[in-house]
Amino acid sequence: MAEGMGHWSVAVVGAGPAGLFAARELCNNGVDVFLFNRDIKPGGLAEYGIFPDKLKMKDGLRSQFNQILGCGNIHYFGNVTVGQNQPLTLDKLKQWGFSAILVTSGAQGTKWLGLPGERLPGVYHAKEVVYHYNHLPPFSQTPLKIGKRAVIIGVGNVMADVARFLIHHKKIDEVTAVARRGPAEVKFDRKEVESFVTNLDLTDFDAEIKRVTPVMVTLGQDLNEACKLIDAAITKGVLKESDTQFRMRFLYSPVRILGNAAMGVEGIEVEENTLVMDGETVKARGLGTYKIMDVDTVIFAIGDRVDETLGLPVNGSEFVKSPHPRYPVEGTSYEVMDPKTNTDIPGIFVGGWSRNASNGVVGIARRDGVQCAAAVMQYLNESGVVGEVDPDVVRSGLREMGYEPVDRHMLEELTQVEKAEAERLGLPEFKFDSNQEMLRALGETTTESS
Repeated sequence: MAEGMGHWSVAVVGAGPAGLFAARELCNNGVDVFLFNRDIKPGGLAEYGIFPDKLKMKDGLRSQFNQILGCGNIHYFGNVTVGQNQPLTLDKLKQWGFSAILVTSGAQGTKWLGLPGERLPGVYHAKEVVYHYNHLPPFSQTPLKIGKRAVIIGVGNVMADVARFLIHHKKIDEVTAVARRGPAEVKFDRKEVESFVTNLDLTDFDAEIKRVTPVMVTLGQDLNEACKLIDAAITKGVLKESDTQFRMRFLYSPVRILGNAAMGVEGIEVEENTLVMDGETVKARGLGTYKIMDVDTVIFAIGDRVDETLGLPVNGSEFVKSPHPRYPVEGTSYEVMDPKTNTDIPGIFVGGWSRNASNGVVGIARRDGVQCAAAVMQYLNESGVVGEVDPDVVRSGLREMGYEPVDRHMLEELTQVEKAEAERLGLPEFKFDSNQEMLRALGETTTESS
């Protein structure tokens, strides 16, 4: 810390990978970090977005996160939601006297296409499904109405995880992934293909590749890449656990979902596309020909958007960043701008998916967290701002607002309770499905130890 600058306290909103690694970077620079997290547990998508059986990966990340929370200058407040419609707002954080506020709460909003029938029973955003099977409250408490024939809109890594869940856990009859563009632009990798390749209808896949080949050739796209992914995964695919038929359909865009409130989804209408070049970008263009797919479940895996109720200006799916940042890091802006006045909002920064929604996985979030912390440090060093916040004042203030904040020590107790429950039930892992159950378990632990 620069001599004569006083003490710095920074509020970090969101404890996913970006927020945690940003917190560590700030802590290492002598900053007091107050980490506010909507969920009781930290980790964000690293905790609630990775497929459940990837325990080695999850445990490795949890170990890193626990080390970060152990930094003496980091104060964790789980089970605390920040937003315009919440007791704790960004303005309240400012009133507490924080030197800066860093928003790394991810993309908590949901992206939809605005199609007729999107609100029918049996229509879901992939986030709802992923959070459900990963036991994130309150999604874990909401039953899923999954039928026998599901279509997933999108062909990214989230689609692969959702398909894996439907194939190996729900064991439904058919799963079809639909992409508006072609096989040259799939966003999953070989490891993800291994999760569904044993159920892939290879004859159907070959026929689909032949169908879209003329369009691909016209654009000079390499058809072999997608085929190589499939071929490389076949010998290493996971053990076939169901008779689910998995198929892929390219060059189709959803138009409307058929059904009614009583019966739910009864089909989906799609429009056939071709591909055209718009400068250097490949775009899908509808051909005006339509077909109806016989499905009873529709899941949109099309990305996410930031939470518009947080209290920051939004443009599209992201918060508005300054186009001319005062504290850029490697040419990237982490500073929030008010588009109404065309001026930056001093001391407010965004990182991770809050800066660039649905971009990359843990490694990218980690890097962005470190870089946005560097932007905050530039601001603290150059602006002359000071601010020292008392953790006890924050804790008591949160309780007065009606929150039941969970700290690092309580997290450690909760981990031990869930481990014991997993051993009792003979499971590789156990998670409580509601915040109430977690808080109740912590209360019982406190009572036993007193």
